[in-house]
Amino acid sequence: MSAAPLTLTCNSPDATARAAGALARTLAPGDTLLLAGDVGAGKTHFTRAAILSLLDVPEDVPSPTYTLVQTYNATPGEIWHADLYRLTDTSEIEELGLAAAFTDAICLIEWPDRLGPLTPPDALTITFTAPGPEDVRTLAFTWTDPKWPAKLESLRHV
Repeated sequence: MSAAPLTLTCNSPDATARAAGALARTLAPGDTLLLAGDVGAGKTHFTRAAILSLLDVPEDVPSPTYTLVQTYNATPGEIWHADLYRLTDTSEIEELGLAAAFTDAICLIEWPDRLGPLTPPDALTITFTAPGPEDVRTLAFTWTDPKWPAKLESLRHV
């Protein structure tokens, strides 16, 4: 993981949405965000805000819990939002076409532990925790790829 992970505390859903939008505007095809954390930790809220910040025309951004993947066309490129909670085997991930999307699209993956050996090594992991009051979320960012520190600078102005 990264030598100096970044931790961000968001004191409200709006603060979480602003952080999501700021980071999303730095993303390009080939960037993958792995969103980890318990149920209700804020992964889907963050992802919706990120996607909406990149769409030219706002649209409904449902959770892909049952569809597994939702795709969106945006100015920086295609966006894939995947919720892997219901998957039990990595062969199911391959059937979804995620391997190609990791190189060709912006990917936002909830429940990334299901990826196993298919986890992109250059992804940014965001771990969500709700340590205290109901609306407070802590986002811990870890990475190995040197592209992420420059992209994460956008969070310093949120």
